[in-house]
Formats: sequence, structure tokens, C-alpha cells
Amino acid sequence: MEEILLVGNPNSGKTTLFNSLTKSDEHVGNWHGVTVEEKKKVKNIGGENFLIVDTPGIYSLAPLSFEEEVSIKIIESGKYRKIINLCDQNNLQRNLYLTLCLLEEKRDVVLVVNEIDRKLKFKVDRKKLSSILGVPVFEVNSHMETKELEKEMLKTSSAKANLPYLNKIDFSSINSLFSDKLFCIKAFERNETFFKLQGYSDEKIKEIFAKVPKDSMEILAKARYEFLDSVIEFSAKENTFVYGKSKLDKILLNKYFAFPCFLLILAGIFYLTFFSVGALLSDGLSALLSLISEPILNLIHNSVGESFIYYLFADAIFGGVSTVLSFLPQVVLLFFFLSVLEDSGYLSRVAFLFEDILSKVGLSGKSVYTLLMGFGCSTSAIMTARNMDNKNSKIKTALICPYMSCSAKIPIYTVVGGAFFGASNIFVIMGLYLLGVVVAILISKILDKTILKSTNQTFILEFPPYRRTSFKRVGKILWKNSKAFLIKVGSIMIAMNVIVFILSSFTFTFQFVRDGEGSILQTIGKFLAPIFAPLGFNNWAVVSALLAGLVAKEVVVSSIAMFNGVDASALRLISESILLPTSVVYFSSHASVLSFLVFCLLYTPCLASMSMMSEEIGKKWTLIGIGIELLTAYIVSFIVYNLAFAVEIFGAPIIFAILSLVIILCATIFVVKFVSHKKCTKDCLNCRKKC
Repeated sequence: MEEILLVGNPNSGKTTLFNSLTKSDEHVGNWHGVTVEEKKKVKNIGGENFLIVDTPGIYSLAPLSFEEEVSIKIIESGKYRKIINLCDQNNLQRNLYLTLCLLEEKRDVVLVVNEIDRKLKFKVDRKKLSSILGVPVFEVNSHMETKELEKEMLKTSSAKANLPYLNKIDFSSINSLFSDKLFCIKAFERNETFFKLQGYSDEKIKEIFAKVPKDSMEILAKARYEFLDSVIEFSAKENTFVYGKSKLDKILLNKYFAFPCFLLILAGIFYLTFFSVGALLSDGLSALLSLISEPILNLIHNSVGESFIYYLFADAIFGGVSTVLSFLPQVVLLFFFLSVLEDSGYLSRVAFLFEDILSKVGLSGKSVYTLLMGFGCSTSAIMTARNMDNKNSKIKTALICPYMSCSAKIPIYTVVGGAFFGASNIFVIMGLYLLGVVVAILISKILDKTILKSTNQTFILEFPPYRRTSFKRVGKILWKNSKAFLIKVGSIMIAMNVIVFILSSFTFTFQFVRDGEGSILQTIGKFLAPIFAPLGFNNWAVVSALLAGLVAKEVVVSSIAMFNGVDASALRLISESILLPTSVVYFSSHASVLSFLVFCLLYTPCLASMSMMSEEIGKKWTLIGIGIELLTAYIVSFIVYNLAFAVEIFGAPIIFAILSLVIILCATIFVVKFVSHKKCTKDCLNCRKKC
């Protein structure tokens, strides 16, 4: 079976074309680094099967990052029939630079110009473009009509690329080393990956590079771009707008308004997700699930009475599943808003905003995408850390990703936080999300200064224009995530709830106990509970719920409902039960609840995330990460509990004292930096600022 590669710059529409060709629903993003590994699917064209391969985005054939190296190794392998090189019509010159690199290697290229936006910077005459480059050229639009392109895949190549600029470059310094002009080009390009794939040793590569002019890369790039200028002048008409520029950026990227705008957008998302629309939909689904499960449970009760079997279905199976399913609307809403932000082009701006902050803690703007994905699902987010070109940066990004509050924690915040804080819970939830970000940055800084020092990293960022959200694309993302959530509920959730129910219903002598007294879980919980006493929740059932949450965070709430003997589909009853001193799971104060929520935010992620972390960064760093997460969760929860407890007792005076200390500390740091700052000079090699 022959392969066909989809190759192009990041954000040029490769994955969208891949989905159109293969009827897939792979994740598509308006972002550099969404595709971090090749994706393959068989496509039947004219009775012949082809393996269509979607590769990570690249700018040239000289890799600058991990995902570019993945693509280049696939291209250099030569195990394919054709390369479909996708170009964004609004970034034609930069995209065609990669096309030239492919043609220099005499690859069988089909050039596809993607009219990704209605407002186009260039109007391309594809016949003229085809004639000047010597390759077939096709156009696709946002609807991705691919019939003509599929016919071209069946043809064997007969076209020869026309690259006259190569004759103008002086390769005399290395002509004696290579008879093939391609090797001369790669030497001028200083492409180590190419020569290593050809079997050259590091010493031989250094010897080759020593013979090329010092400005060889500039010479080659200049020749390519001068040729591209003539290509565009001959085959494309340029319009008068600046690609990617928008009036919105005057506000959203303003140095004073950028971060407040970002926080306002987050606040709006949280309000709609956890309150307003999200709460209304969750209550409706909860009532519907109660109506469905009640007659089934009545039937079971009539058959077996109040036996172990009845309680197994009532508490563990129907109860646990109903609890988690009730939050499906809120999970879907959160994914919807994140998808809209990504599809619109705003996330690229967010990466720009955080690049300066993250660079100071040993990360780069590439980490932003991974961390933002962590708000949805830590497991899939950790996988994207592989696009880090620096090993230490990759490890740090994967280690701090679980501090982002994933969607699985939504039920905990809504049920437990809502019981104590009511309408004010929106501020608590937003504070938890921001606390996770702050803790992640601090942990990264500590790691960067100690065991995981990072070198300077390349970060290529482009601003795509703001685009209208494709609701068809967003719908596919929502369905994919909803399906994964439902599968998780139908497998892991039910299994874990059954295990928790059995452990809380039987003693070590296998005696059935309805109230949990003397059960296996109570014995284990009571043994561990004293460890959590300084955090304000030395309750065996709370500790047991946290242990169950190691498998999946959603199980925490269903476990609380099970321990308190509450109808798991009635979310308000669960919230009310934790306020009652007679309940098994009971919180006595706002301070203990805040401490519990912070611990749930920061302690170890689910088993799936830990497994993915082990796959990406190894077992050693995964174990270290788990240790750091448990220690961090304990310390931060301890601090939060004691501060909140002090505020509950002393009220306003303690708040004033804390704010005063923070202001004094910030002022001291500012004065010390100002006094110790030396005047920058042109000869100052240690100064990072531009002089």
C-alpha cells in the first residue's frame, strides 16, 4: 500500500484536508503544534488503497523542534507515492519556501493552495503558478472539495521542477566534496539532520560545515526569497490588507488591558459554565436521570428487597453514574468555549501574552497550548508536551500540566463549593483555576533553578487573523470529548464506584454493613485520616473519597453521595448533606472546605494522566512528579486552611495585615531591584535588555 504525505507549514489546514480526504475527525486547531505526531488512515481512490499521512507542521527541511524532526524524517525516508504540499494563500511567500525545499530534493510534489479565509491577501492564478514552478497546482476552500485532487493522486509524476536560482549560487567551496547539488544545498543550509540520515559522523559534518561560507544560510535564503518574489509577482495579485492584523488586537494585546481582558473572558466562561446556562442544564439532566432510574430501582427493590444487590445498584451503579452524568452539560460547555477560543485565533495571542512570563521560568510560549489544554483533559494535554524542543522544558511542562484544573474536577467544585459559598462560588472556582496556574509557574521556576535547567528555546509564533468559528468543527470536537466522557463513565466510573461500595460495605471478615461502620474502607481511612488533620479534614470518608479520586476525579463526588446515603442524582441533596453534622462526610467550616478544594486541585491526577506522563517523560520523572504534587497539595492546603481559619476568627484585621505584608514585600523587592540595577551599556554582555 502506497503512502501519500500531507506536508505544510503549521496552521495551513493540513489536518482539515486530512479529515476531508479520510472522513476523520482528528483535532484541528488554529495553532502551531496541534499535530505532534503523524496521523494515518487508509483511503480508497479509484479502486486503489492509499495510506494518507498527516504530518506535523514544518517551515523548512531543517528542523527547529521535535515535531518538525518527526515530519522531516518521514519525508527523507522516501516511502511514499506523493507529497501534497498545502499552502495558506494568505501566507503564500513563507509557505512556498517549504515548497522550494521539497522541490530541491526532487520530491514528487502536488501543490495545494488553501483559500482558508474569505478575505484573501493574494489572488492566485494557479495555471501561472504551476507553469513557473513546474508542478501541478490545485485550490481547496474551507469546504475542502477534493475530487480533482484525488484524481491527481492516481497519476504518476511527469512534471519537472523549475528552480533557476540554484544556478546563481556559488557552490565552488564544496564542489570537490559532492557531485550532487542537493548535498551542496544541505551543506549551505547547515542541515545536520540530513547528513546524519545519510550516515555521516559528527566529525565529518563539522568538517563539511567548516568549508562553507559563514553566511551560507543567508546566501541560500536570499536566493530562495528573491525567486519567490518573482513567482508571486508573476502568478499572484496582492491585496492591500495586512494578514493577521486586527483592530481587536489594539485592546486584546494592549500592555495595560491584555491581562484584564483575558481574566474577564475566563470569568465569563466560568459564569456560563458553572452557573447560569451550565447549572440550568445540569439540573435539568439530573431531574431527567432521576425519572429514568427511579422506576428501575423500584423494580429491583420489589424483586430483592433492601439487600446488598439493591444498594449496589442504587448507590454504586445508578447513583454514581447519575452523579457524574449530571455534570456532562458543564463539561461540554467548557470544551465548547475552549474550542471557540482556539478556533477564533485568540489562543495564539494568549501564547504571546504568556511567553515573557514563561521564558523566565524555563518554559516557552509552546507550553501555553499544553497548559490551556489541561483545563479540558490532563491526559491529552500531557501528550502535546512532546512538541517541546528542549528535553528539560518538555519534562517541566508535563510535570506542571496536572496543576491546571481539568474538567473532571468540575463536579467537586460545584457540589462541595456550592454548598458553602452559594453564588459566591464563582469567585472560589476562578480563584482555584488561577491558583493552579500560579503554583504551576512557581514549581517550574523552582525546577528550572535546581534539577531541570532549560536552555534558550526557539519559539515561532504567528498571528492568524480572527476567524469565524466553524461550528461543524467545534461540534465534532464536542462529540469526540463527550463520547470519551461517556465511555469513561460507562467503564472506569462504574467499576470504581462498585469497588468503593464493596470496600465501604464489607468488613475484613466479609460481614455486610450498611452504615460503613467497621468496613475495610473505614479502617484504611481512619488510619490515614490523622495525616490530614492539619488540613482541616481528618474524616475517614473524605480521605477515602480522595483515594478513589486517584483513579478518576469524578469519583470523589459519587463517593461522597454514597457515604452520605444520598440520592446521587439529586445534586442539591449532596451539597446539603455535607453541611449536616450527622452525615458521614461533613465539613465544619469554610476554611476546611477551601483546604479540601485546594487539595483536590493540586494532588495527583487520574491514572490515565499518570500513565500518559510515564509514556512521555519516563517512570522516574512521573514518580518524582507524583511526589512533588502530593507535597505541594499538602503545603498549599495547610497554608490556605490556616489563613482562612484566621480570617474566620479575626475577620477584617487579619485581612488588612495580610494585604499590608504583601504590599510591603512587593515594595521591598521593587526597591532592591531598582537600587541594584546598573546602567546598561553597549559593552554589557550580562545584560539581557537591548541597549
